[in-house]
Amino acid sequence: MAPSIVSNIADCMAVKGEIQFNQTEHRVKLVESWGIEAGSKILEIGCGQGDTTAVLAYFTGEKGQVYAVDIAGPDYGSPVTLGESRDYLVASSLGNQIKMEFQVNILADTVTFPENHFDYIVFSHASWYLRSAEELSAILKKSRRWGKQLCFAEWDAAIQHVEQQSHLLAVLLQAQYEAFKTDSEANIRSLFTVEDIKDMAKDAGWNVVKEESIYSPKLKDGDWEVDMVLEFAEKELRQLPEIPGKLEKLIRSQLRILQRNKETLPIHPLSTVALTAR
Repeated sequence: MAPSIVSNIADCMAVKGEIQFNQTEHRVKLVESWGIEAGSKILEIGCGQGDTTAVLAYFTGEKGQVYAVDIAGPDYGSPVTLGESRDYLVASSLGNQIKMEFQVNILADTVTFPENHFDYIVFSHASWYLRSAEELSAILKKSRRWGKQLCFAEWDAAIQHVEQQSHLLAVLLQAQYEAFKTDSEANIRSLFTVEDIKDMAKDAGWNVVKEESIYSPKLKDGDWEVDMVLEFAEKELRQLPEIPGKLEKLIRSQLRILQRNKETLPIHPLSTVALTAR
């Protein structure tokens, strides 16, 4: 891909610098894998701060439209909130083809669209944010009526490099103590493997026609997850008094492994699986 394309899209984001460039570059790889065509009408579920939204808007062009929604509120997120990021993005050169709304529960009865209203349904790095497999299955089933093609991306729990071990371990730790919560605002609440996602997509009526592994080693998501787990694990455990003692000891052992890894191994992000289904 041309660096100028990535730079032009990244300039439309509120966050600046190398981190945003690398995030945008990764999303360009995803959108290219999905084959998003110009002039398309797109529904993006779980848009967050709009990293994928901006890339989708660029590829669909001035004649296309991206309707991006997220269940979180506009005040969620750091160092830039979702609302601040949206305001910056819609005021940019890509803004005319973007509509972003927050606090939208896609499973609510009031949220509906005509059959095949969208050319693409996009779910990009948003599934681990969900509370359960049942919620993901319900979203895949409900949205199938609305779009012709599903474009799905998530981290791949099958590590390909030893340096990815820490990212995976940080995700597993969070998924373990998140399993005891009824309410949470964590970035990772569930873990789904590629096989889990493909099974749920199939059950929802989607036929996976393409699967691609995408590795973007410059992303810092692995570092962020590891640092967050090591910083807040004790607080998380104290808030779960009902957790079985044996499981707590297991989690503490895993935390020691994670700390040792951080001190002895580079941290690389997990690879991403990009799925295309019809």
